[in-house]
Amino acid sequence: MTNLKRRTFIRAVGAAAALGTLGFPSLVLGAARRVVVVGGGVGGCTAAKYLRKLDPSIAVTLIESKPAYTSCFMSNEVLSGERTLQSLTFGYDGLRRHGIEVLQDTVVGIDPQSRQVQTAGGRAFDYDACVVSPGIGFKWGAIEGYDEQVANEAIPHAWNAGPQTQLLRNQIESMPEGGHVIIVAPADPFKCPPGPYERASQIAHYCKHHKPRAKITILDAKDAFSKQALYIEGWTKLYGYGTDNSLIQWVGAAGGGAVEALDPSTRTLTGLVEEFQGDVVNIIPPQKAGAIAFAADLVDGDWCPVDKRTFESSRHKGIYVLGDASSAATMPKSAYAANSQAKVAAAAIVAGFQGKEPDDPTFVNTCYSVVGEDFGISVAAVYRLNGETNTIESIPGSGGVSPANASPEIRRREVSYAHSWFKNVINDMME
Repeated sequence: MTNLKRRTFIRAVGAAAALGTLGFPSLVLGAARRVVVVGGGVGGCTAAKYLRKLDPSIAVTLIESKPAYTSCFMSNEVLSGERTLQSLTFGYDGLRRHGIEVLQDTVVGIDPQSRQVQTAGGRAFDYDACVVSPGIGFKWGAIEGYDEQVANEAIPHAWNAGPQTQLLRNQIESMPEGGHVIIVAPADPFKCPPGPYERASQIAHYCKHHKPRAKITILDAKDAFSKQALYIEGWTKLYGYGTDNSLIQWVGAAGGGAVEALDPSTRTLTGLVEEFQGDVVNIIPPQKAGAIAFAADLVDGDWCPVDKRTFESSRHKGIYVLGDASSAATMPKSAYAANSQAKVAAAAIVAGFQGKEPDDPTFVNTCYSVVGEDFGISVAAVYRLNGETNTIESIPGSGGVSPANASPEIRRREVSYAHSWFKNVINDMME
């Protein structure tokens, strides 16, 4: 080693760096690169883990305000009684085993000039790259009479899984037989486009067995929704949709489904055409990027513009924005989309540290929904980058939805696949 000439060593370092893009550690002269990850959801956890897998020399710190992660996807099954919140809650020890520093704190600022992250706890973290996966915030005031306090105490949105999910479950259980559940679905874009309709399905599943005279009304700000034909097929088969005895009724925007105001004291909703009163009311508000995205000047309007080759912010270099908060159409705002984007961003960060250009990315999204007993449906797509327009486009013929009028065996398999998919996503992001 003492006779190794400098240029020979540099060539060796370059060769090792090339291997780094294939998942091998790169050799780095000097201090280790530092990446700070803001947010411990799907996007943040996946990015942190894959940064370490691609290059274990990178020092990765993940900062999250909660002590554990509670999954939103599959949380509708809590409302039917098929799951508990505990079954959806996972600690961060798996990430720590990858050598990631996980801290419980709230990020309150990101300075792109000094490349530093500040927390509510008074700490500051320098970074070479910062990954921000802030999730969603809510546009309070869009529906008159509905604010954060009302949501926490009486009319839950339950769109971030946790105490409000349990509150909504308790309200459904306490509702009298023959009671009326109203779900208010927002206009696009919002997190988990099929979610409100799976929610109605899971509540109907519970009511079918425990409160068969109940009614569930979906008041929708849209005239169409994700996987609509498949949902209606399931609702027709399982819940009598379209009949006088249907458990579920859907009212689109053209039929007066858009909601303007709420009276929390009477649980009365004012629509464009008429008023609706429910025993249980679940309002899913219009959405925007999470609070730190606004504090860090990462937004343009409601969402965060990004270079879709890398998911680097279009507003501040060195910051990468993932998941629901990013402007990534035509990809939906979903857990699996965040998982896919995180891997692309991690690879791009590692390539940048090695002085290389990132590869052209491809993305994947898969979404399962459980409509009821032995009735699952899904949608999947593969996407590619259009570099000329900085847009993400689905690859023709690469995906699709569950077949219409499929056999009972196929529908049963989709339920099994949905539960396996959930476990696989959790393992991929946290273990």
